[in-house]
Amino acid sequence: MQYIAQTIEQLGRKASTIASKRALVGLDGFVDKIMAPVATRSGLGEAFTPMASMSEFGQRILDFAGKSCNIELFPRMEKLGGNGPIMANALVGGGMKVRYIGALGDGSVHPVFEEFAAHTSAVSLCDPGITNALEFEDGKILLGQMASLDLLSYERIVEVMGEGAFFDEISRCDLIAMTNWTMIPRMTEVFEAMLDKVLPNLPPKDGGRLFFFDLADPKKRSEGDIRTVLEVIGRFRGHGRVTLGLNHAESQQVAKVLGIGEIANTEHSLREGAAAIRNALEITCVVIHPREGAACATKEGSYYTDGPLCEKPLISTGAGDHFNAGFVTGQVLGLSPEACLTVAVSFSGQYVRTAKSPNLTATDSFLRNWKK
Repeated sequence: MQYIAQTIEQLGRKASTIASKRALVGLDGFVDKIMAPVATRSGLGEAFTPMASMSEFGQRILDFAGKSCNIELFPRMEKLGGNGPIMANALVGGGMKVRYIGALGDGSVHPVFEEFAAHTSAVSLCDPGITNALEFEDGKILLGQMASLDLLSYERIVEVMGEGAFFDEISRCDLIAMTNWTMIPRMTEVFEAMLDKVLPNLPPKDGGRLFFFDLADPKKRSEGDIRTVLEVIGRFRGHGRVTLGLNHAESQQVAKVLGIGEIANTEHSLREGAAAIRNALEITCVVIHPREGAACATKEGSYYTDGPLCEKPLISTGAGDHFNAGFVTGQVLGLSPEACLTVAVSFSGQYVRTAKSPNLTATDSFLRNWKK
């Protein structure tokens, strides 16, 4: 695969500059409780057979419709979660300087975020949400408690951090990544405040600024809300490069709102869909990442790479956030679109196999050992 060799070559020339790059990431925060739904139990502790698929879990519930149903959730681990913290952690692992602003604890940082907060000089705005993540071989179900995220707003950022400090932080960043719009009711207002109050008052940044947005499963939001935030995201084009990251389901939801045709999980359809969304929003880049590969579109064209699919991942929650971190790492380094995609699927591929965020040296090794 030619794009692997090209990515190795480009990383060899540019990876050393990552330590000079700076990112601001926000705004969510979740305590992730990773759980395995039990199908049958034969003894204590780990002596059980987990439900292998989402359909098996769903069928168990359907079988007991109108009755009572008891499903055991066996705890695998408790870790930091939320699109923002996981993406930021992956950026730190990749070697970038990162400042995090978000929901990590009210008054004091929740224990699962303590190390992360120290590494990112984090500013905590409120308590985190809680996610019970039910993992299966073919996907995951995320059951969230997120009332605390109602407190996230531009006014809260100014109250806790100070407006001048917020301005200064954005002015110094190469990358500003805003994630989990769906779960944060006032996130569109935050975007508008950045456009109206912050960005017009900042000096130009050498090399320009990259803005990255992740809507995070907007199915529960109205089409009007989605249409509004897409219009607001488009306005960031006046202040730098703009990338919208979407998984396959999210791309279909966005396409529906924009009146674009169905986006199938094929290389041709993913490339065409990414290009159509990018053209509709008039932004720099749209990237779509199903499990099997990924596509992106820029004004120069559309691109696709296969992914190093892992049939039985050690962990899947956070795979998309690692993909996003890899993609924007490539963009900040100035890699080609195909190389950005390749780094992205490599970040994700390593994470699901090890449950650890990779660095660029490990990524180079991973690429060299990619099964051809």
